[in-house]
Parts: sequence; structure tokens; C-alpha cells
Amino acid sequence: MAWFPVLSSLPAPVRWAAPPAVLLGGLGLLIGGWTGSSDRIAPPVPKASQAGFCAALGKALPQSVLGHRRADPSPASPYTAAWSSLPRTVLRCGVPRPEYLNKDMAALAPEINDVQWGMGSDGAGGYRFVTTLRKVYVEVTVPKGAYPNYADPLSSLTDAIKATIPDGL
Repeated sequence: MAWFPVLSSLPAPVRWAAPPAVLLGGLGLLIGGWTGSSDRIAPPVPKASQAGFCAALGKALPQSVLGHRRADPSPASPYTAAWSSLPRTVLRCGVPRPEYLNKDMAALAPEINDVQWGMGSDGAGGYRFVTTLRKVYVEVTVPKGAYPNYADPLSSLTDAIKATIPDGL
């Protein structure tokens, strides 16, 4: 092996530490991949009239949703939040009106804690919910299998939404 002579020319403590360091580095990369730390979520760009509502919502959101701790996505943004279910449940504030609300009246889901939601597929077996009848559209993506009932996390988020995003269109 071409690299073996190079390794044998290093001092003994370096040679002894090299294999464990390589193994620990590999383990770190493996664990980082499992936790979804590499997930990149494009933050929305709300209109100027909506940005203040979204920033207030970001501060009011809970630190955990049904036992899943908050683990915000990268890049950091006041308009996105996530909770560490695998894959993650993601909230984005200030998204454009989803097209499925224009086409399918069946997309309107029931009201939960005085917040009306629209519902569509996320394309991977999960669901994408969006608030309706509010000054800002708030989208929550719930991945397949993250919760026993796909709509479970919505009830944990409605108090913050009601407190920060006013009714109206």
C-alpha cells in the first residue's frame, strides 16, 4: 500500500492515534447523516407586510411538539422552524398561496383550535398543511410516519399561530 510507508515514518503516538481518529470521524459523519443535520430547507421570502408576523410567530413557536424537540433547519431564518422527528416536521411562514387550494375544495381540512387548514400531499407519503383565512400563509410539512396521526402536530402550533398571525386575507 502506497500510504503505509508514510504512516510508518510518523512518530508512534501519531500512528496510534490515527486509526481511532479516522473511526471517530467516520462515526461522526454517519451520525450526522442520521440526524438530518445536512437537511437544507429554503426559507420563504414573505412580503414586507407579512415579515413582522412571521418573525413574531418564529419566536412564539413551542420548543417541542409531541416530544420532538425543536431543531431549526439550515440556513437559519426567522421564517422557518423544524422539530426533530425523522424526517423532520417543518414550518415555513410567508409562503405563497398553494395552487392546490385553488383547484380542489377537498383540500380544505377541518378547523383545529380555531385555525383553518388546507391540506395536500408532500409527494413522499406525508402531508403539507397551510393555514387559510389568515393574513399570512403558514405551511407545515408533516412527513409520513412522524406521528401516529398525520395532523397531530397542528394542535401544538395553533396557539402560536392565533397569537401572531391575524385573521383575514
